[in-house]
Amino acid sequence: MNLPERYKRTIAYFLEKYPYADTELHYKNPFSLIVAVILSAQCTDKRVNMLTPALLKRYPDAEAMAGAEPQEIFEFIKSCSYPNNKAKHLAGMARMLISEFNGVVPSDPEKLQLLPGVGRKTANVIASVVYNKPVLAVDTHVFRVSQRIGLARNAKTPRNVEDQLSKHIPPDLVPRAHHWLILHGRYVCRARNPLCHECGLTDLCIYYNRKQKPMDK
Repeated sequence: MNLPERYKRTIAYFLEKYPYADTELHYKNPFSLIVAVILSAQCTDKRVNMLTPALLKRYPDAEAMAGAEPQEIFEFIKSCSYPNNKAKHLAGMARMLISEFNGVVPSDPEKLQLLPGVGRKTANVIASVVYNKPVLAVDTHVFRVSQRIGLARNAKTPRNVEDQLSKHIPPDLVPRAHHWLILHGRYVCRARNPLCHECGLTDLCIYYNRKQKPMDK
């Protein structure tokens, strides 16, 4: 199967399986999402969704959070992974939003990456989820699933995967493709013990077919 056909088949499958794919992080506006995404690094969405209601009730916008010290923010997120660093990032992010962006979360990924705690992956999440920009965030699920299926070849870095996926996925579907691959990786194509029997892509999946070969001998 050539690469264009592989993408065509995969996209058709995901359109049917995850027609309403979206982030599992709870948010109400761009600021609440950027807070949630910063907290989600090395932390489950479920845990983040438990922490953000109280945090955002106390600091509902950039102006409110900009006035907080990291230690104050820490008290709301201490059950999250790396709470000290994240508290500093959140305080710094809010202050830069006020000083450089008039309190508005920018839509441009390059500008987003100027904010403390915001790398390329986080910036692409914000730009695609909130502003529907055709940019694709690559996390561990996207990295793993895209290579197992064969959408990304010989990729050594998340940027390699992002470039390959963005080249072959129609721009209007790129924001959704991020969620397709995350959901598939989270619930079906898991890192350990993938549920291949629940997947409709096994006939084209490189990982599955390599795994089957020893059994066929």
